[in-house]
Amino acid sequence: MQMEVKRVLVTEKAKEVIDELRDRHGPLMFHQSGGCCDGSTPMCFQEGEFRVGESDVLLGEVHGCVFYMAKDQYEYWRHTQLTLDVTPGRGASFSLEIPLGIRFLIRSRVFTQEEMEQLQTL
Repeated sequence: MQMEVKRVLVTEKAKEVIDELRDRHGPLMFHQSGGCCDGSTPMCFQEGEFRVGESDVLLGEVHGCVFYMAKDQYEYWRHTQLTLDVTPGRGASFSLEIPLGIRFLIRSRVFTQEEMEQLQTL
């Protein structure tokens, strides 16, 4: 039996931060773009606070939160599995975790050929 290959994963530490932010702000969502501020840093918003559209790709869900990426960024990252994590430090974005003195970041690894084939059948 094949395991489902996910495009985006989340660390336990990031889950703890998501839980804290969800307690404060309600349902959350993530978006990663190649725009200004922190560049391609994933940003956390209250669900619906960031408008997504045809120029965004839904990568999946992390700890109950949808995770979108700008289509042009996706073209660069499509061969990688992303893991949402946190690190100390203050980013320059509008993401909800910034006042906590931490910021979300992405760790990545390239999918194996077998995983890429499985992704195409999902």
